[in-house]
Amino acid sequence: MTDALAHRGPDGEGIFLDENLALGHRRLAILDISPKGAQPMSSKDGEWVIVFNGCIYNFRELKLELQAKGHEFISTSDTEVITEGLSAYGPSFFERLDGMFAIGAWHAKSRQLWLTRDRYGIKPLYYYFKNGVLLFASEIKAFLSHAKFSVELDCNSLNEYFTFQNMFSYGTLFKDVHMLPQANTVCIDKNSSYVQHHSWWDYDFSQPDEKLSFEEARLETERLFSKAVAKQMVADVPVGSYLSGGMDSGSIAVAAARHVPRLFTFTCGFDMSEVTGVEANYDERRDAELTANYIKSEHYEQVMNAGDLRWSLPKLVWHLEDLRVGMSYPNYYISRLASKFVKVCLQGTGGDELYGGYPWRYYRIFRSLGRQDFFDQYYQFWQRMVKEEDKPSLFTSSMIKGVDDITEPRQIFERVFLFNKKLAYDTPEQHINNSLYFEIKTFLPGLLLVGDKLAMAHGLEERFPFMDNDLVSFAQCIPVKHKLGNLENMKRIDENEYKNKKEMYTEYDDGKNVLRKAMLDFMPQQIINRKKQGFSAPDESWYRGENADYMKDLLLNKRTVSSEFINPNHVERIVDEHLNKKINHRLLLWSLMNFEWWCRIFLNGEKLNQH
Repeated sequence: MTDALAHRGPDGEGIFLDENLALGHRRLAILDISPKGAQPMSSKDGEWVIVFNGCIYNFRELKLELQAKGHEFISTSDTEVITEGLSAYGPSFFERLDGMFAIGAWHAKSRQLWLTRDRYGIKPLYYYFKNGVLLFASEIKAFLSHAKFSVELDCNSLNEYFTFQNMFSYGTLFKDVHMLPQANTVCIDKNSSYVQHHSWWDYDFSQPDEKLSFEEARLETERLFSKAVAKQMVADVPVGSYLSGGMDSGSIAVAAARHVPRLFTFTCGFDMSEVTGVEANYDERRDAELTANYIKSEHYEQVMNAGDLRWSLPKLVWHLEDLRVGMSYPNYYISRLASKFVKVCLQGTGGDELYGGYPWRYYRIFRSLGRQDFFDQYYQFWQRMVKEEDKPSLFTSSMIKGVDDITEPRQIFERVFLFNKKLAYDTPEQHINNSLYFEIKTFLPGLLLVGDKLAMAHGLEERFPFMDNDLVSFAQCIPVKHKLGNLENMKRIDENEYKNKKEMYTEYDDGKNVLRKAMLDFMPQQIINRKKQGFSAPDESWYRGENADYMKDLLLNKRTVSSEFINPNHVERIVDEHLNKKINHRLLLWSLMNFEWWCRIFLNGEKLNQH
């Protein structure tokens, strides 16, 4: 099981055995790279043994506190702070950690195993608990080596995935394998018959400080952001930064460059020779180079072409295993590039979700009349893939028989909101804050998971300065009026005057207003004012061009494995509509190709060439 995760930790391995318990660890040495930082690690009193993936940014402050209580340390690692913190305070110590972490902690005296995950779900932790056997790991592929584990598709999760292109619950495509929710701690002992979750933290956008002025919000955002980047630079190995053409990653790179003599930066661009339409603007190299020149970084670029999809897709699915969100193979390539120069790379994910970076989503529902109206409108938007009325033609009859309730994704969607009792649904501002809550609980974890898996595929640790405890706490308190620059204008617009409401929503790109102003001291002006753009390859064009034959060979072939679950006639229609420019199905086609490779690799056991 530990060997299956060797890519996550190429620097060492360790195993701890205690009767019916085994803990395994693969090490990526970043803090205290000496043998003193090796895991599994025991507390000095011998009561606790832990395996830990991640980084604790406030470990030095916690260490001073523990030393004052008489605890001694032999390393400079953050791992040792966790073992001694558990010895001093017990499992409640997990809640004091500022960082990203997935931890398995064995208490030898009580013979209890504790599992926990960070506030935001940056580091993954999966578990399987069935017939008295508990397995847990950073990646599901570790379970494949265990004699008591066998792979079976979870049809309910497949239904959820093809609704949202994501998982809003904590199931996976692997039956009986679950993701531990973020900010959760569980305890399992010999008497446990199920996993009982204890949630110890949640986002709260429901209490904005309306007295906070725009200038106060700007200055405090700037201060906390600078502090967060400085905190996350901690490492005993080289640290670099991704650099797209946008504000978030650019601001991080500029702030990080202040702490090292010369920062490494990395950009992914695309061959645009056969790309048309809106995708013609997807290559961000020019703007990234502008920022790199501004900070005098050591800058490297990866240029991708349509042929890279075919080469990377099987490897990408093997590493992702838990399929999430959109076209992510550029992430695979850019992290591979970065791993050749650094072991840690800073990432800009999180700024949009905290500061309102998707206004065209919020304006769809900010006139909602109440909770049910809000749910109805927002659910329509978040069915990114297949509407419920189309599922009988998408799925085969045997797949539908395996689903408990084909409409369950709607219930899963609503449960995200109902989990938080503080949410209200009366004003436009409340609707927008509810949207921020929903997206940071669902969409962001998908992005974080993809980032972690595809970086760790190359032994690279990603860090996310926007996901800093102090910055997150403050961003939640900023009123919506400071985040969306055209909020008051939108309130006055009669949307019935617009023939095309979609055009009205997309017309407004006024998100992250206070964040943009806070970044003025960091960034070139033209980057600050640049239109919002996601990190994505021009796949709509490539699927109609160079990748059309690969796509058809993968999905419309007698050897297509996923046809046991996905109706080939429906897929043929989807492919035809896309190739003939009737409908842009790039999201659905991506997920169909991903699922085909998932079936080949995990259900059929197809071996991959990893080189």
